[in-house]
This record gives sequence, C-alpha cells and structure tokens, in this order.
Amino acid sequence: MSDVLELSALIQSRVPLVVIETREEARAIGLLRQVSSRLRLPLFKWSVTEGLHRQEEGYQPQRHNMRPRDILAHIKAAEIKGIFLLIDFHPYLDDPTNLRLLKESLHGAEAQGQTVVFLSFSLTPPSEINHFSAHFTMNHPDLGALKKIVMEEFGSIVRQLGGRMPSVEKGSLEALIMNLQGLSGSEARRVTRRAVFNDGALSRADLPEVLREKIKILSNEGVLNLEVDTARYADIGGLENLKGWLSKRKGVFQTDGNPHQLPPPKGIMLLGVQGCGKSMAAKVVAGAWDVPLVRLDLGAIYNKFYGESERNIRESLQTAEALAPCVLWLDEIEKGLGSSLDDGGTSKRVLGTLLTWMAERQGRVFMVATANDIQALPPELVRKGRLDEVFFVDLPDAPVRRQIFSIHLAKRNLEPGLFDLDALAAASEGFSGAEIEQAVVAGLYSVIGGEGQLNSAILLQELEATRPLSVVMSEKIAVLRAWADGRTVPA
Repeated sequence: MSDVLELSALIQSRVPLVVIETREEARAIGLLRQVSSRLRLPLFKWSVTEGLHRQEEGYQPQRHNMRPRDILAHIKAAEIKGIFLLIDFHPYLDDPTNLRLLKESLHGAEAQGQTVVFLSFSLTPPSEINHFSAHFTMNHPDLGALKKIVMEEFGSIVRQLGGRMPSVEKGSLEALIMNLQGLSGSEARRVTRRAVFNDGALSRADLPEVLREKIKILSNEGVLNLEVDTARYADIGGLENLKGWLSKRKGVFQTDGNPHQLPPPKGIMLLGVQGCGKSMAAKVVAGAWDVPLVRLDLGAIYNKFYGESERNIRESLQTAEALAPCVLWLDEIEKGLGSSLDDGGTSKRVLGTLLTWMAERQGRVFMVATANDIQALPPELVRKGRLDEVFFVDLPDAPVRRQIFSIHLAKRNLEPGLFDLDALAAASEGFSGAEIEQAVVAGLYSVIGGEGQLNSAILLQELEATRPLSVVMSEKIAVLRAWADGRTVPA
C-alpha cells in the first residue's frame, strides 16, 4: 500500500492523534497535502515560528495562534473537520497545562472528525495520551524511485560540470542504487552527490564510502562499523568444513528467490581457542559472498539511562537490515551478552531484543558471532532456528600449520618454497594461527638491519622461544575442547 493510501486509511479510521517521526519534514508535509486533497479535508499547519496556517490559496498565517497553549485551545474550540499538523510540538508537552489541553482536544476530536498530527525527527508521546495515538512510518524509496533520484542527481552534476558527464565504471551505478536502499530520498541524493564529487567519477572504489555514509545516517555513531578489510578462502588456512558449508549456501543468500523456497541462511556461532581464526573467518564469509561486513560493537550498546541500551540494539539491528545483504559480525559475544547481576536486568533485555530479531528476521542479514567461552552464554542464543550451526575452531593440525606458514610468508613478499615448511609445521605443534603469524613477524624483525635474510633456522628459533597459549592455558583449553566434543561441528 502506498503512503498516501495508508495514511488516508489511518485518518479515515478517526484516530485522534497520528505521530510521524522522520528526518524528511518537507516530504511528510507534501504527503499530508496529498491526503488532505484526497479526503477533501482542510489541512492546518502549525509551527511556533509561523503560527497556524491553512494550506490553501488565499489564507494567511494566524500569528495570534503561535503560542502552544493558544493552538491547543483553538483546536479544542474548533468545530471544523480537518487535519491539524503540529510541527516539533513535543518540547511543549512537558507543560502540564498543555498536556491537559491536548487530552481535552483529543477527547472531542473523533466526534468532530478532526485528526491531530505530530511531526518531528524524534518523538515519544507521554504515556497519558498513548491510547489516543497511532504511529505512521513513511516508506523508503524503492529501487525504481532510487534510480530516478540518482539519474536526476547525475543530470544536476552534469550541469554543474558544464555539460561534462562524469566517468562511470561498469556496474557501479547499479551497485550504488542497491546500496542506497533504506535511505530517504534526500539522504540518497546527498550520498550520491558526495560519491561523485569526491573524485569526479563513480567507481566501485566509492562504494565503501557510500556504505560508511549510510551507516552514519542510520546508526548511532560507534555502534556499527563497516569493516573494509574482508578476506577470501585462500587467506585463511584450514577450516575446510566451514568453507564447504558456506559455499553450499552462497547462492541462496545472494538471490531473492530459489526453486525450493529455501529461506536465506541466518547465521553461525564460531567457538574456539583464541587466535585460531574466528575473526578472520567472519571476514572470509563477507569476502567469499561479496557482501559488506558490519561489526556490531556490543560494548557501545550499553547506556546508563533506562531503556537506551535496548533502543540502541534495536536501531542497530534495523540499520543492519537496511544494509542487507550483509554479514553482521558480533565479536566475543559472551562479553557483551553474558548475564550480570548488577546491571538492573539491562543485559537480559538487550539479549531479549536480539533473540526476537534473530528468530523473526526475514532479510538477508547473515550473523556471525564469535565466542571464546560459550558456557557464559544463555542456551537460547545458540538453538537451531536462531542460528544455523555452531562451529568449533580448534588448534590447527600439521598440514594446516604448513598452509598458515605459507600464507603469512607470501603475504610479506617471501617465497614459501624457500622455507622448510614441514619442519616449521612440526616445530609449531600447539600453536594457533595468530601465534604462527607472530613467529613470522618476530623473525622478520630479527633480520631487519642485519645482512642476513629470513630463513627456516631463524623461524625455528622464534618458535622455540615461544610458549603458546595451548601450554600456558592448557587446563582451560582442555575444558573448552571437552565441552565442544559432540556439541559442535568441527570447522
């Protein structure tokens, strides 16, 4: 249903108070004008700077109705049917007299055929008038509307550049339009202009900045972050079961429809030993599926004010849906959602919001949660239906350690074939992938400034000097492995 038809139906049902929260004030006013014309009801617009103004030719603003108390008294006394639009009225509801006048106006509004509309960027009506009100949310532009907006902006840019058409890389225009989904019309225009004017052209290199701008617009700053540094299967050693599982589901996730009506995959939990590649695996999912990777900072969710933490997680998840298709990464989830006895129940309410979203979401947002201690998490978080699978990322065996050495040597412009990879793999038993990487880094530091070059002997010395986590924390790792045996799928 279009916005005009939906809002018309709401007003025809004689709801006394309609609340519209939006950044697009001009668009909302234009929508109300269309509804007013369709229903043949007069539209009155009020603001504290202009007073009351009937939105028709020949009518002037009524300056004597500028004060909030005066406009409420006017609505209460008016006997005319119509729509009364009050812009940014919420600060004046803290006044008990204004609140009382509003309630009296709303009591008679249904019988009079009147509808009061509150329009503001952010508005929560007082609980005393909740039963009078209904919220209306304007739909975002669809792909067709976004394409029209982008082409209009390109026309404007061409005129500003004196008739010169900016260069457009093949496929980048379609990708830009897809990435603008979830934004309002004015926001889409602003992001399009910025993407082109940055370098006078549009290419796929502009898309990460488009996504960053989109996250800034839609999200609380610092809660969601775009991770540009994604990875491919070749960037991570081992994890063959996980790679196969992802490959089987890639096609269904990337397309809206499939012959068997399979739902898109929902997400996975990666449990394992620290440093064994859980974070890298999250980056691999996004890179292999060619979608953005967005990291949710659970620590930034929490706020000292009651209800703000729940609102933060709710808005962040809505933003993730607006970025779909994407991978949503919750790193070390047990630290953000582990229950606490001294937080007044906030962590439980945040968990409840996340669980509801995980169970009910329909969009293509694939969640990757990583954890080092799954026993700190509530069991309802990992049940099937909310997550597709729980994978255990263990310490790498000898063939995988050999592969990890090869990856990190090649990453630093060294030829893996010049090293004794079998000896290195044997000497690094019990090492995690992160510890193997650090051995390579330490070896390179050892030869910086010297005349020699990095070789197998130097790397073997670095391995000999290192006590891996599997030795230092052997008891804890043994407990983790024992728990995962039979409860999880080996990655």
